[in-house]
Amino acid sequence: MNNLSSLILLAVLLVSCKPNKFSDTAQLDEKPLKLKEALADKFLIGTALNIRQINGYNPEEMEVVRENFNSIVAENCMKSERLVPNQGEYDFSAADKFVAFGEENNMVIHGHTLIWHSQTPKWFFKDSLDQEITREELISRMKNHINTVVSRYKGKIKTWDVVNEAVLDDGTLRKSKFYDLLGEDFIKMAFEFAHEADPDAELYYNDYSTSLPEKREGIVRMVKNLQEQGVPIHGVGMQGHVGMDYPELEEFEKTIVAFSDLGLKVSVTEFDITVLPSPWDNQGAEVSANFEYKEDMNPYPEKLPDSVSTAFNNRCFDFFKLFLKHEDKIDKVTLWGVNDGNSWRNNWPIGGRTDYPLLFDRDNKPKSVVDSIIAIVKK
Repeated sequence: MNNLSSLILLAVLLVSCKPNKFSDTAQLDEKPLKLKEALADKFLIGTALNIRQINGYNPEEMEVVRENFNSIVAENCMKSERLVPNQGEYDFSAADKFVAFGEENNMVIHGHTLIWHSQTPKWFFKDSLDQEITREELISRMKNHINTVVSRYKGKIKTWDVVNEAVLDDGTLRKSKFYDLLGEDFIKMAFEFAHEADPDAELYYNDYSTSLPEKREGIVRMVKNLQEQGVPIHGVGMQGHVGMDYPELEEFEKTIVAFSDLGLKVSVTEFDITVLPSPWDNQGAEVSANFEYKEDMNPYPEKLPDSVSTAFNNRCFDFFKLFLKHEDKIDKVTLWGVNDGNSWRNNWPIGGRTDYPLLFDRDNKPKSVVDSIIAIVKK
C-alpha cells in the first residue's frame, strides 16, 4: 500500500470513529430535565412527606423527592396532635428528621400547621378536671405552643401555615373550639404569636375549596380585616384537592387573582386530583367526612384504564398551564404526597379505595403529564 492509500484509509477511519450529534455519547451528555429544574425560574415545586418516608422506610420515594422537588411540607408530623399528644410532653423526633432532610437537600421547608380545629389534642381545651378552660388559659396555651414550635425551627422553616381551615364554604367563620372561646380574634393572635417567635418567617392562611365564590369572598374579608389591624400575614394557601370535573378552572383562576390582589403571595397547596366518584356533593377536604365502602365507589382497584389516565393527564396539564400563566403571583405549588400509593385519597372519604391522584405512580414512575409540563416550560 502506497503512502497516498494509507492516508486515505486513515482519514476514513477517523471520520467513522468521530461521534456526531446523533450518537449515543451525545445523548448521554444531554440529561433530561427534572421537574424542579424545568420550573426553577417559575415557582417552587414541593411535595408532602409522611412519617414512613421521614423515618427512612421508603428510600426509592425519597430519591424521587430529591430529584424532582425543591420544597417539602410535613403531611402530619408537625400537627399539634402528633407533636404534643400530652400536655407539656413534646415529641420532635419525626419533625426534626423532616427539617434535617430539607436542610441537607437545600429545600425550602414549609411548616404545617400551627392552629387547626382538627388533629388538635383534646387536652388543649381541657383543664385537669376535664372541664373547659377559660379564654385566658387558651390564649396562654396557643402562645406557648406556637412559640415552642416556631422558635425551635427559627431560621430553618421559611414559611408556616399559621391557621388552617377557619372559613366555611359559605364564607362564615367555622365555629371551632378556638372560635367558641376567643371569637375571630384567635386568628389575629395566632399570626401575631408566630411573628413574635420568628419575625423573618412568611406566614400563611391555608384552606380548601377556595374556588367557591362565597368561600373566596369570606377569606378575602377575613384577610382584609387582619391587614387593617396591622396583623403580619404574608400569603394564602389554596388547597388543591380537586377532581376531574371540579372546580372550574375559571373559578380557580379568579381565586389566584383575588388573593394576589390583596398584596399577598399565593401558594397552591396539597395538590392532587382524584379520579374516583364522590359519595356526596361536597367538593371540599373536610377530614372528618367518612362514608361506607361500596364496590361501585372503587371502580379501578387494579389498574387505571387508558382513557381515564389520558383524561387525568389532560386535567393536570390544564392546571399547570394555569399555574404557569400566573407564575408572577404563585410562590409554590405543592403536591400532597410523592406517589399514588401513599396518597391520603386512597382512604378519604372512603377507606380502602385505589386512587391515582399524583404525578408519580405506585412504582415511582413519572406520568406522561410530567413530560408535558417540562416540554411546555422549555418552549
